[in-house]
Amino acid sequence: MDAARSRACRLKSALESRKVHAEVLNYCRAELLDENYFHAVFESTKGVAERIRSMSGLTMDGAELVSRTFSTQNPILVFGSLATESEKSEQKGFAHLLVGLFGAVRNPLAHAPKTNWPMSEQDALDILTLVSLIHRKLDRTLKANTAAL
Repeated sequence: MDAARSRACRLKSALESRKVHAEVLNYCRAELLDENYFHAVFESTKGVAERIRSMSGLTMDGAELVSRTFSTQNPILVFGSLATESEKSEQKGFAHLLVGLFGAVRNPLAHAPKTNWPMSEQDALDILTLVSLIHRKLDRTLKANTAAL
């Protein structure tokens, strides 16, 4: 096995040992096999937005999609009843985490050449692990009209 294939297998193995959410690999399996960390991370972050669109029924993107979907006033998806300050805080915090992922990772990758945004194996592992956490949190959401608001 050549060195590049070995590195790609090492990252995929590390992700599997962390039990990353299946949605992470659904969006970037081919890029991982090609050892293309830049595009693996980019595809996985685009996958988060696509999943939120699918779950919410909205077509917008980025911060607008997150704000509308996870609003505490008239949300589409919720983690609970939003009856307590703690539940509202979790809702807001998750929205901030998503906006941060899009602003700090997805958007720069979308607008910068790969040579200007080097992606190490460790950075890819960390970001893909964060994307996994986000997918696990999305698994726990309910449609607002089915939650006891």
